[in-house]
Amino acid sequence: MDKSVIKFSHCNKDIYCFFVPEECPECGVSFSGRRLEDAPISIPNPFSNGHKAPCSFLVAPSEHTFLRDFNGESDLHTGITDTKGVVYNYTKTGVQKDTLGWEKCISVPLVQPDMYSLIDQWDQYLEKFSSAQTWDPQCQRFDEEKHNCYNYTLAFINCVLATQDKRALSKDEFTQNFVVPRIKRASKYRMLCEEISRNYFYIVDSPPKEPEDGNSERSF
Repeated sequence: MDKSVIKFSHCNKDIYCFFVPEECPECGVSFSGRRLEDAPISIPNPFSNGHKAPCSFLVAPSEHTFLRDFNGESDLHTGITDTKGVVYNYTKTGVQKDTLGWEKCISVPLVQPDMYSLIDQWDQYLEKFSSAQTWDPQCQRFDEEKHNCYNYTLAFINCVLATQDKRALSKDEFTQNFVVPRIKRASKYRMLCEEISRNYFYIVDSPPKEPEDGNSERSF
């Protein structure tokens, strides 16, 4: 989905669409000469071109069919990008280095822009790690449960953390903190796109606004 999702509010409704209409789809009031209750905002697209996301963890549908496969029921494939956007990913034939095919995926940046030393060594770490394939000495062949693309990517992440004298992340910890929130956003975005494509608009009740009270206490 290349169109941008736009959100605006009117008559106590949050309205999602691909463009701002001339009149409110809920009440029919013309917007000509009127101000919307809230200015239209663009909903950030959670999908990106993985080949333009260096030093990142990527998640994509296994068949690369974009939106419809981020529904919680499809197999997902994971990979790690080098500094040039080449995607290293583990498959039944071993580690692949893809220069195409990851144009629409979810990316999790793994390196801060000011971590120059790590960025300089990133490609070397990734190539050495992928060539050695010693990240799971108990199982050297692809296995959907025990020796798969996710185990490969997480093992590399923990290898890099070790070079930074940082503790390793468990599979559950990394999944819940870094992957699940982005998958949820992608699923919601997918739902919005589908609803808008079918009905032109997706309309829900606006959340109630808290009353303004200049004397009320605030806590931090």
